[in-house]
Amino acid sequence: MTTSLKYLSHYPADIQQQVIKLIKEDSLKAYLLAQFPIQHEITTDKALRQYANDLKQQFIKKSAPLSQVKYDDKIHIVNNALGLHTYVSRVQGNKLKSKNELRIGSVFKKAPEALLKMIVVHELAHLKEKEHNKAFYKLCQHMLPSYHQLELMTRIYLTELERNGCIYQ
Repeated sequence: MTTSLKYLSHYPADIQQQVIKLIKEDSLKAYLLAQFPIQHEITTDKALRQYANDLKQQFIKKSAPLSQVKYDDKIHIVNNALGLHTYVSRVQGNKLKSKNELRIGSVFKKAPEALLKMIVVHELAHLKEKEHNKAFYKLCQHMLPSYHQLELMTRIYLTELERNGCIYQ
């Protein structure tokens, strides 16, 4: 049996082997449920906007305001996008107006809160750092000290999601 770990392809072989072992033992879902027993309740765009704004207010108050925050079912995790940050500039009369928007993949409507938080933190970090550079990841870790571990867990979660669907009933 060949097991494809496209979400984990850049991780060390020992981590990939641990996940393959869980898959072969048919215990990946149980592992995830032990880590994250309940899904979050932030299922509406309004609740997601409030959640993102609360995090923004706590960590990056002086960054540009968010004009829109929403779940987006057009974001496909296959294209390596879990969320999107867009920055739109428009000329209105003699003024240049800019808007920041966050869109989070709809697959995270039924996910553990910690994984949703990791995605939101990632997209919020783009308000200050556009590129995935050292400063970007430092900001992510400032907002969420367990950022890197949760990024790994998100990739493991997506692996199980693709294999068997939602881990929650």
